[in-house]
Formats: sequence, C-alpha cells, structure tokens
Amino acid sequence: MDTRSRPMGTTTHAEWGAGHPRLLISSDETRLVHDITADETRIGSAPDCEVSLPGLAPVHAIIRHDGHDDYDLELIGAGETSANIGKAAEEEGRTAETLHTGARFTADGWRFVFVRDEYADHGRPYGGRLGGEGAHQRRQPPRPDYEREGHTGAVPLPDAPDDETLAEQRNRLAD
Repeated sequence: MDTRSRPMGTTTHAEWGAGHPRLLISSDETRLVHDITADETRIGSAPDCEVSLPGLAPVHAIIRHDGHDDYDLELIGAGETSANIGKAAEEEGRTAETLHTGARFTADGWRFVFVRDEYADHGRPYGGRLGGEGAHQRRQPPRPDYEREGHTGAVPLPDAPDDETLAEQRNRLAD
C-alpha cells in the first residue's frame, strides 16, 4: 500500500472529558469497570468513595480531572504505579502521576488500569511514535483553553486531620 494514501492521525485533543475515561479494576476473584464521570474519584474502603473496595485505606487514592483535561493519580496509601511516583516524588517533588491509557497501579491486592480512548488521551499525536524513541515527532497544536470554556477540574483539598472524613473536610472548607 502506498503510505501517502493512508490518512494521517490527528491530535489527541478533544472535548473536555471525552474519550470514555475509566478504570479496569481486578483482584484474584473480581473484575470491575468504573467509568470516571466526576472531576474527583476517590478510591478506598470508605462508603462515600466513588470506588469502594474492601481491604483498602478509607481513602487510598484519588484521581483528579485537572484543568488541562488530564487525569492525575494521587496514591495516598501503600501501592505501586507503572511510573513509580514514589521515586518521582523524591527526585522531582511530584506527588501525582498523570494517567494515560495503560497506566497501572496497585493497592492491597487490587490492580487498576486507566483507559481513555486514544483520540482524547493527550498523549502522542498523529498515530504515535514514528521510527522509535529517537525519531523526530511532529508537534501537535496547543491544547484547547479548557479554562476559558469554564472547566477547571478538581483541586486537591488541603491537608486535614487523619480522622476527618472527606465530607467533614468539604463542610469545614465551605464554612
């Protein structure tokens, strides 16, 4: 096939929240899919978490939909990520990992995989890498100005006492 006749991919920018972001969740006995529909998704054992699973800390991790239309993972309890955010936190001062399709993390026997349709994943544009890691990759245009469209995403709550629930934090901050 003549490669000049193949359609080229486009950017990975799309409408706010597009691409059906979701978590594939599994343990040895269970398989679940959780659609991410809110700007903040709490994962833990507390009943008010959007993803409530046995064996986890009350709030074990939080996924925030940020103002750039990315989904960021803050791992609060023990666990591992495919990007090793613990090491990144030490080396770069980061505490959250931006999730792209295929990003994985674990928490107390649970495995999570983030999935978002490629057209909206803000990853590599135009069909991905061409020619390997060192190849020149054409830049995509800047992201849409989501903030101008009225989207700001979720912002982290300030630190609170360990025994304070998220609902109590929100009420305290609203006062």
